[in-house]
Amino acid sequence: MPESVQYDLADGVATITLARPDAMNSLTVAAKTELREAVERARDDSAARAVLLTGSGRAFCVGQDLGEHADNLEAGRGLDGTLEDHYAPIVLALSGMPKPVVAAVNGAAAGAGLSFALACDVRIASEKASFATAFTRIGLTPDSGLSWTLPRVVGRAKALELLLLAEPVRAAEALELGLVNAVVPPESLATAARDLAARLAAGPTVAYAAVKAAVDHAAVTDLGGALAKEAELQEACARTADHAAATRAFLRKEQPVFHGR
Repeated sequence: MPESVQYDLADGVATITLARPDAMNSLTVAAKTELREAVERARDDSAARAVLLTGSGRAFCVGQDLGEHADNLEAGRGLDGTLEDHYAPIVLALSGMPKPVVAAVNGAAAGAGLSFALACDVRIASEKASFATAFTRIGLTPDSGLSWTLPRVVGRAKALELLLLAEPVRAAEALELGLVNAVVPPESLATAARDLAARLAAGPTVAYAAVKAAVDHAAVTDLGGALAKEAELQEACARTADHAAATRAFLRKEQPVFHGR
């Protein structure tokens, strides 16, 4: 059976590609299992200094494979534990990754596919990309963290509009809403995303992990708590060899080289 997810590591970038193009990279149990394994592999791989998530064919990911889901409903299995076993661990691993994660949204991102994209740190979209919450169209509420991530990206009112109406959002509007950070021609997406991931992989990865931790903590605390967390993280970063070497390089007007320690 062909792999549903491909994993490639080169030049410090772990590229994870959803590889069910004929099914618009919809998520079967096999695909979800492989994706979870790939994301966790990237998280734990010391050679992976940045992660790139993308899809093959004309879609990024359209969420749950509804054929398989319909079979589960008919068999009385319902969701069959997939939220706890697959979707939640994938989203938590992406969002909590102690290294930068770039999403290259090559086409449709819907349902859990949109959730996965929003769990990444930076999103670059093809001009052909589209985004949809999708859940209410089949009588469901959002999952995979979308109720948490979407309002934080676009605000509560717009998030409710997108969730209730479930209308597709084209790439240009997605850029205006802040759903993505950049929109590029389809033929430029792979290069643009790869260049960004490579740039991040060559950067101060310890500091990047601290940045993510600081921003996440600030979202759930007051200013005093944020200041305390910043001090804790800054002290740890200040003790790294990367910081010492980069400080010397700055004083010498040289380009620093970071090693992640």
